[in-house]
Amino acid sequence: MNSIKGSCFCEQMQFEITGEVPDLYQCHCSECRKTTGSSANAGFLINKTQFNWLQGAENRKDFVKDSGYQLSFCKTCGSPVPNLTAVKKDLMWIPAGLLDNPPSSMKVGAHIFIDSKANWDDISGQAKQYASTPTSIDELL
Repeated sequence: MNSIKGSCFCEQMQFEITGEVPDLYQCHCSECRKTTGSSANAGFLINKTQFNWLQGAENRKDFVKDSGYQLSFCKTCGSPVPNLTAVKKDLMWIPAGLLDNPPSSMKVGAHIFIDSKANWDDISGQAKQYASTPTSIDELL
């Protein structure tokens, strides 16, 4: 079985994903803009059984806002790192930018929270667009 490897910026935290991965989604909400310093946060969701820390899991730090928004990051370099979702505890959220060997077939399949996107954010392409969050998280799998 093929695996996809990923790491934080300083490479102290490394992980592996096995099996198929879904299309990416980009979240355009203000919280994701703040945590990335960009127009959107690109990531995807997988079953936690597909995920394995190879090293550095102890270097993870979590920050949770009163809204429930969770940010997990590397204590050394500050990169956002994978974490269990608050909505479904059997799903891992994976920041797409951490992948060391992303599949060439990977593409953006959805844009979420486009009603709160930055005024300078120009969304293009054929991906589905959601005003806020999809009715079911399964739409992002």
